[in-house]
Amino acid sequence: MPDEQPDWAAARERMLLDPTVTMLNTGSFGPLPRPVFDRVTAIRLKLAAGPTDFYVRQAPPLLWEARERTAAFLGTTPQRLVFTTNVSAAINLVASGLRLNAPGEILMSDHEYGCMVWCWERAGQRQGLGVRQFALPTMATDPGEIVEAARKAITPWTRVLFFSHVLSPTGLVLPAKELCALARSHGIVSVVDGAHAPAMLPLSVSDVGADFYTGNLHKWLLAPSGAGFLVIGPGNEDRLQPLHVSWGYHADRYPIGEVARSTGPDARDVYGSTPRVRFLEFEGTRDFCPWLAVPAAIDFQAELGFDAVRSRMAELAAYTRKAIGDTGLSLATPGTPGMSGAMTAFNLPAVVSAPKLRKALWDRRIEVPVIERRDRLMVRVSHHFYTTEAEIDVLAKELPACLREASGGV
Repeated sequence: MPDEQPDWAAARERMLLDPTVTMLNTGSFGPLPRPVFDRVTAIRLKLAAGPTDFYVRQAPPLLWEARERTAAFLGTTPQRLVFTTNVSAAINLVASGLRLNAPGEILMSDHEYGCMVWCWERAGQRQGLGVRQFALPTMATDPGEIVEAARKAITPWTRVLFFSHVLSPTGLVLPAKELCALARSHGIVSVVDGAHAPAMLPLSVSDVGADFYTGNLHKWLLAPSGAGFLVIGPGNEDRLQPLHVSWGYHADRYPIGEVARSTGPDARDVYGSTPRVRFLEFEGTRDFCPWLAVPAAIDFQAELGFDAVRSRMAELAAYTRKAIGDTGLSLATPGTPGMSGAMTAFNLPAVVSAPKLRKALWDRRIEVPVIERRDRLMVRVSHHFYTTEAEIDVLAKELPACLREASGGV
């Protein structure tokens, strides 16, 4: 880690950013650093020039290297890491492949990502399980309040506890380790949506202790789109069925040119995986170049220093709370240390039209999401290391006019 504070302006210059856009939405999609773009492009050129050579000979060692590097970064082992396209694919893999005892219920907070709720609804319908949500204290000042809310919601019928490590709507950081321990004490399977956690938080998946931990690498780690993962916790190695039955389904029946050497289900094989991982991961021919470029993304922020990056995020969060708060909007994200990270949300007036506000913001080339919830409307500001105070000032300056346009001048 660097001894001196990085030159943030110079670091921003290494990002591929449209200079005409005020970019405040890493929470949805992270842009690419130039070295990461160059790396994934170089890999794709190899794939384009010689597909057979690439898939059969070049890719396997690169895939194993990426698996080792990514696992070390996440605080797990390569034998537990399944690469996926994104966190949605990872959660679908768990929800579709996990067999649960019915009757029962899948329990989650009332602030989970919408399509993931649907994912569990379908899983419940298929297995005769209900889906129930509990009210999350989103402005809690102590993590214990969140754990207590979950504890009160658990019943003898609860089979799965599903929750986000970092809430997408507000950026609230949940006490993942404590919630997983709570689930474990009741014999409940814990599944964590860690879409926003890698790189934003100092994450050790093994320490969290989830049965299944999923996440994205294209958000805060700034890896290419198409890089997500599933980490399988101890004791759960054989609990899932794959979403796609392909050549990994029978590990001993499809060697490429030679016997697929392995000394067991968790030993490295000739494909850049292990038989157990390949069983879940392999979907046939696909572009997995984003996975192979993850080490370049890790190296890019490691060069800046992850502690320094997170310190910069905290500085920008404080600046955002002050600048946007001065426009009269109330905070929707706690400021308690450890309960917030690199996203800060603000409540919007009830009279605001979300579609009109999105248009008014984009007319000014401001990229920031307007979050619609059943009970409220919010604007969510993401602040990564490359974000500038000047960009936050642009939002603070333009937001009042945008709100007037989106509320009929009220």
